Amino acid sequence: MQMSQVFVYGTLKKGQPNYFRMWDTAKGRAEFVAQARTVERYPLVIATKYNIPFLLNVPGTGQRVYGEIYSVDQKMLEFLDEFEMTPKMYQRTTVQLEVQDGPAKRENAPKPGSLIEAFVYSTTTYEPDWLQKQTYESYDAYSEHGLPYVCREDRSPE
Repeated sequence: MQMSQVFVYGTLKKGQPNYFRMWDTAKGRAEFVAQARTVERYPLVIATKYNIPFLLNVPGTGQRVYGEIYSVDQKMLEFLDEFEMTPKMYQRTTVQLEVQDGPAKRENAPKPGSLIEAFVYSTTTYEPDWLQKQTYESYDAYSEHGLPYVCREDRSPE
């Protein structure tokens, strides 16, 4: 079975509001590979009235972003494309990642410090003032930034 590597940095990470979607087998298969951070710096900002985390596709600015790598099947990749509203809101591109750590017992687990290329959902479509926003090295919907994520189910119609 063909599997793809996907880097998640926002609400799909462990402990975040949309993490449950990664384990919904009706959507496909996802297996945690490792924690990682981007090799290049990118602006990770929180924007819109829903406080959504966005990785702006502007390499060389911002910070090295921490997140998680998952190995996903085609069905899950298609679900993620739909969930991330690709290509309207996000684009699926590739990014170089430096492995931080992962499950020690996993067969063929990547070693810390090794480099992996994975898909990431980033955006080239954003408001000009987003480049002036505070950037984050790691996203946590529950941190002290004071910008609580508004889940899709809780959003008012546009």
